Amino acid sequence: MTVPPFTSRRSLTRRSVLGAALASGAAAPLAAGAGPAWAGPDRPARTPERLTLPASTGPHPVGTVPLHLVDRSRPDPVAGPGHFRELMATVWYPARNVGRFPVAPWIPAGALEAFFTDAGFGALIPLAPLTAGHVGAPLRRSGRRLPVVVFSHGAHSHQGDHTVMVQELASHGYAVMTVAHHHDTYTAFPDGRIAVPLQNPDAPTLPGDFAADLRFVLDCVEQLAAGHNPDAGRRELPAGLLGSLDPRRMGAFGWSKGGTATACATLADPRIRAGLSLDGPMRMNPPLSGHLDRPFMMMTAEFTRAADPAVAAFWPLLRGWRLNIQAQGAAHFSCGDNEALFPQVAKVFGWSDQQLQEVIGTLDPGEAVRIQQAYPLAFFDEHLRHRRGHLLDGPSPAFPAVTFLP
Repeated sequence: MTVPPFTSRRSLTRRSVLGAALASGAAAPLAAGAGPAWAGPDRPARTPERLTLPASTGPHPVGTVPLHLVDRSRPDPVAGPGHFRELMATVWYPARNVGRFPVAPWIPAGALEAFFTDAGFGALIPLAPLTAGHVGAPLRRSGRRLPVVVFSHGAHSHQGDHTVMVQELASHGYAVMTVAHHHDTYTAFPDGRIAVPLQNPDAPTLPGDFAADLRFVLDCVEQLAAGHNPDAGRRELPAGLLGSLDPRRMGAFGWSKGGTATACATLADPRIRAGLSLDGPMRMNPPLSGHLDRPFMMMTAEFTRAADPAVAAFWPLLRGWRLNIQAQGAAHFSCGDNEALFPQVAKVFGWSDQQLQEVIGTLDPGEAVRIQQAYPLAFFDEHLRHRRGHLLDGPSPAFPAVTFLP
C-alpha cells in the first residue's frame, strides 16, 4: 500500500507548542537561560529532586525490553544507498520476579541529554524520571496470549512521552510496543548512535511514514508471536516473550502526528482491531479516505471536529463503533506524561500557575492522569478483550471533566 504524505497549516512539534507557550508575556522571565529564547533557566528556583511518574493501577509489575528493527522493504533516503528504515521499539509487558532487574530510564541517556538540551531544560537532565519497567524481567504467563497495542509518538518527540499510559496498559496484562520514528525522534541505537529530529525534507517523517512504521511493527509482533526474534542484532529477549503475543488481538494508539498515523494505519490494515487517536489533527494530502468498520476512539483537546475541518471530515469515515470524548481544560500539549511531569518542573523553576497553564491547560493534572489511565484501558479492554464496562457509555461522576461529543 502507498501511504499518503502530510501537510499542515503549522508545525505540530513539542518544541513549537511549548515554545509558543513559554514565549508569551507571562513566561518572559523564563528567557533568562542559556538555551533558546523561550527556554527555562539553567538555575532551578529550588533544590530539585528527581522527577517521578505516577504508579500504575494494574495488578502486575512491568517488564520492558528494547528492540532494534530494520525494515528492509524501505530504503532510507537520508542514510544513503544500501541503508534501510531503522526503528527502535520497546516492548512493555506484565512481568514476574522483577526484583533483580533494573528499571528503565524514561529516555536512553544520550537521547535524553539531546532532548532536554534542545528543549532548553538542560538543568533537568540529572532529574529525569525513571520508569516502572524492569529491563529484561521474565514475562508473566497467564495461560493465554497477551493482547498487543502499538504506540506512535508526536512530531519531534520520543517513544517514552506516554509512558504513564503504556505502563498502565502493561500492568493490566497488555503487551505494548512503543515506536521511535527515526529522523523525527530522540533515541539511541545499540551501536551508540544518538538520533535527533531532522529538518531534512527528504526524511521519511510524515504521518504516512509513521503509519508505515506501525504496520512494520505489526509484522514484528507476528514474528514474536511465531517464536522468532525480530531484533536486528538478535539480542536476547526476556524469558517467556517469544510465542506469548496474540496477533489476532492488536490495537494502536498515538498522539498528535502519531494519532493521525494511527488513523491512517487503522484504515489501511485490518490487523489493527481497534484504534485510538489522542488529539490527532488528521491532516494528510490527499486526505484520509475509505471506510472503517472497526472500533475507533478519539480523545480530543484542541483538534476537535468543531474547530478543525480535517478532524470533522475524518469522523464520517468511521462506520463501526466510534466515540469522541474531550476533557474540558485540556490542551494539545497536556496529553501524555506532560500532565505528570510539568507540575513538578514548574516547582523546580518557580513558575506561576499561569505559566504552567500556558503549557498543559487548566485541567487538574491529577484528574488528567487518571483520565489517561482509565479511558484507553477501558477502550482496549472492550474491543480487544471483550470486557465490557460502563465507562465508555456516557459521562461519569468519577471524571467530571470528560465530555462525550455527539
